[in-house]
Amino acid sequence: MNPSRFWLAGPALALLASGASANDQLITLSKDPNQWVMPPRDYANTRYSELSQINKDNAKNLRPLWTFSTGVLRGHEGGPLVVGDVMYVHTPFPNNVFALDLNKNAQILWKYEPKQDPTVIPVMCCDTVNRGVAYGDGKIFLYQADATLVALDAKTGSVVWSVKNGDPKKGETGTSAPMVVKDKVIVGISGGEFGVQAHVTAYNLKDGTRVWRAYSEGPDDQILFDANTTELGKPVGKDSSLKSWQGDQWKIGGGATWGWYSYDPQLNLFYYGSGNPSTWNPVQRPGDNKWSMTIFARNPDTGIAKWVYQMTPHDQWDYDGINEMILADISVKGQPTKALVHFDRNGFGYTLNRETGALLVAEKYDPKVNWASKVCRPAGRRSSPSLPRARRARTRITRPFVRRRSARKTNSRPPSRRRLGYSTCRRTTSAWITNPLRFRTRPVSHMSAPPCRCSHRRGKTTSAISSLGMREPARSCGLFRSRSRCGRAPWRPLVMLSSTALSRAT
Repeated sequence: MNPSRFWLAGPALALLASGASANDQLITLSKDPNQWVMPPRDYANTRYSELSQINKDNAKNLRPLWTFSTGVLRGHEGGPLVVGDVMYVHTPFPNNVFALDLNKNAQILWKYEPKQDPTVIPVMCCDTVNRGVAYGDGKIFLYQADATLVALDAKTGSVVWSVKNGDPKKGETGTSAPMVVKDKVIVGISGGEFGVQAHVTAYNLKDGTRVWRAYSEGPDDQILFDANTTELGKPVGKDSSLKSWQGDQWKIGGGATWGWYSYDPQLNLFYYGSGNPSTWNPVQRPGDNKWSMTIFARNPDTGIAKWVYQMTPHDQWDYDGINEMILADISVKGQPTKALVHFDRNGFGYTLNRETGALLVAEKYDPKVNWASKVCRPAGRRSSPSLPRARRARTRITRPFVRRRSARKTNSRPPSRRRLGYSTCRRTTSAWITNPLRFRTRPVSHMSAPPCRCSHRRGKTTSAISSLGMREPARSCGLFRSRSRCGRAPWRPLVMLSSTALSRAT
């Protein structure tokens, strides 16, 4: 441990006394490698320490100096803060906070024990975790499981103010770490599994009054989009979110914001990702489900979105898009570029221009990823796993199946060939499967990979990848040709059937 940290409390307190903004204070303190004043260490979300006293050569010589037990035996997913010579440690539910004196072997300076209703525990997903506290303006900010944001005096632990950011009875809980920007503290919401309409909210540092709230889906006045909000350089248009949901599904659309936030003081933009759409069953929410699974760039003063980029439209695998947005200044084709780097749970690593939202790079970081083969640039649309060019076709999102009979009797013999439709470089990756046989089916809205080409001879089995990503036997797949080509009346609308249902029918 570097002893130079112990005299840093003086400069930190001087910054507070001088009336410097929270931004200036945090930027100054984060440049000191002896301190860790934000959950991701700095606004760029690097989580990287420049300290070199301990390295790979001498780490074997480390010996315990002191230990501290929080007394809570659940998942600890957030690290402590170090401000001056004080370490601030938090716990999972019930979200206790400890201030430890590093000059006195972690002697407890103060302890905060919130009183929360334990009925919030069954609503939390997954585990009763908390991802960290934040520091700014002489306060420690704790976001409790019951969605209460609390400001504690950093010296004494007394409550300065508290505010309710959500209602656990509606499935809204708090698991994320807040972020302090300028005179505001920004916090998200958890509960996508319970059909919440997720949001990020900014509160005033001084008294906790709400400044603005931006939802992940809904009308423009709720998601805080204006005429200048863009995706891949083009305006998203009016009510871009509503057009991608059926009816009022957006009201339970999910897109939770429980991840980690970044901030660029020069551009005055903060960045974060939204989670999976709701409900869990994708059949019940046809469409791209905007703006779940999306990277947002917002103005922290007003909450207005400057640009957005949706990574996984109509996500059905619970990929979430909340992982860190890492800010880096890099060279692109010889030009200095302000970039945002994000490694998503969908298996792709994205690099975007964080000023304009332009997509620079989108490549797999795991070759086993099979939900899409690539992301096309500059459109930013994903491409399906490869199929013979002659068998590729543009597709649209399927809807619940209602079979219509032709008034004319037709030959019931299956056609000798069937066609497989699969998207290429579109926002939907869908396979269509139809079969006119009379049997009960389990409809699936999208499949994770295209079904294989089958011979369609009775009794011949092949394999297909189901909506759950598991291989199952399948006996027939593809699209029937229109009557003009094969003599059969078309079945409309088209329907996607699970490979399990098809195999049972044959």
